[in-house]
Parts: sequence; C-alpha cells; structure tokens
Amino acid sequence: MKRVGKVAALAGLVALLATGCSGDEVLRFGWPVGVTEQADKMRWLWTWSVLAALVVGVIVWGLIFWSSAFHRKKKNQDPTELPRQFQYNVPLELFCVITPLVMVCVLFFFTATTESNVLDKKPDPDVTVNVTAFQWNWEFDYPNEAKDANGQVIRTVGSSSEIPLLVLPVGKTIQYNLRSTDVIHSFWVPEFHFKRDVFPYPEKNNQDSSFQNTIDRPGSFVGRCAELCGTYHAMMNFEVRALPDNLYRQYIQLRTQVNPATGAPNTAAEALGAMNCGELCSPQAVSTKPFNTDRTIR
Repeated sequence: MKRVGKVAALAGLVALLATGCSGDEVLRFGWPVGVTEQADKMRWLWTWSVLAALVVGVIVWGLIFWSSAFHRKKKNQDPTELPRQFQYNVPLELFCVITPLVMVCVLFFFTATTESNVLDKKPDPDVTVNVTAFQWNWEFDYPNEAKDANGQVIRTVGSSSEIPLLVLPVGKTIQYNLRSTDVIHSFWVPEFHFKRDVFPYPEKNNQDSSFQNTIDRPGSFVGRCAELCGTYHAMMNFEVRALPDNLYRQYIQLRTQVNPATGAPNTAAEALGAMNCGELCSPQAVSTKPFNTDRTIR
C-alpha cells in the first residue's frame, strides 16, 4: 500500500509539473481571464467553489477507499452475518442531513453576494454609453460628454464596411444603457464575462436594460451579438477599445473638433488615427473584421 501511495503521489506531481501551468492558471480551474473588476469577483467565486468541491470529493473518496480496504468480508466470517447497521443512528443521520444543508447555504450566500456585487450600480457613473442594437450592427452614443462641432451627441455607428469602435476609459465606472430598434439582440463582450439581452422598448418589457463595470487594463476586445437576430447575426460584431484615461479624454476632445479634410466632426477612426499611439489607437478594429457583403465574391 505504501508503494502504491508513493507511485500515485509521484504520478500526480509529474502530471502537475508537465502541464507547464502557473499557479494562477491552476487556481483558475479553466476560468478564462477577464478584464473587469466584476469578472475578477466571479472568478474568485468559481475558484473557491471548485476548491470546496474538491475538499468534499477528497473526503468522500477517502471514505469509499477506507470502507473498501478495511471493511471487506473476513475469511472466517459467517456468510449470513450482516455488517453493523446504522439506520437508527440519530447523530449520524443528523450529520448527513445538516452538513449538506450548511454547504448549500454557504454556497448560496457567496453566490448571492457575488451576483449583488456584479449587478451593483453606482448612482453617478464616470462614463455613460447608450448602446443601440439594430439589424445587423451597433450604435454607441456618449450622452454625458461634450457635444461635437455640430452640437450633436458624440456618436459611432457601424456599417457593413466598418466595425464600430466603442472607446472606453480604463479604471472608471462605466454604465451601459441598452436598447434595440427592431428585434431582440444581446450585448456580449467575452472578456467582460457578462452578457445581457437588448430589447426594443425595455421599459415595457420590465427589463433592467443597464449595467456597469470597470475595465482594469487597456486593450482591444471583440464584442458580439449573442442572440440569434436574423440573416447576418454572426457578422454583428463590434470592438471595445479600452484606453488609459488621459488617452480617452484626448479621444473625446478630438471627437468634438472638425476634421479640416472633410469639414465634418471627427469620426471615431479619424480621432484615433490622429492620436498616433500605436495599435491601441488603431483607427480600424484589430480583434475582428467586417463581413464582405459582395455575394458574387465566390
């Protein structure tokens, strides 16, 4: 038995080291890396839930092994003799009922607490974005920012030839107000670990059509529609461009100015192109590309 135990421990150690995973990757237990504070809270719930399940599993496996190894039928035992019975052991039965109940209550408490934190909304967010979904693209408005040179709300609208860029600051509380102009869509950025359906007339559908998060690092993250909404549903992509706050402020300032070449306010692509800060300020999406609508391409 000692030899078998040593071999099993060695095999487990080799399997762990051979994966080449870091400690953080092991503790994530397959949970993908998120880019928001809310995603981190969900990851911690997942990690501790898996660890608790493993502890319970180890105890159960140990009891099974112990029973199998040390309570086998003896050679000289009477074949008609029954093993010791426990069906009227009140303390044992109470333990078997109360322990699972406590486990479920603890899991429910931490799940509800995490959900409450993820869905929590501050009364005065730093940035507000109105997200409008339509077949088959997106529009993003910044109602609380300065107006453009024409006195209109800063707005980015996607088209079949251009992926819309949702430019946002890092480290700020952002509120997303969701609405559809036609059918039900779904706002989903995989790195946010959060998805919410986008309804037409959400107030009439009694839907909570807004949520908040805080992006914790710069980058470009693809966004998608996650609700089957028609012919070109799979091509209904956008890109979140998370910038440091100083670059975000520069972007908003450029959106309020007129482009001398066009005589119109700067578009999202023109503003980012004028900033000249590498891939982070690329005027086109880098995480996805437009769908070619030319049906004769083949």
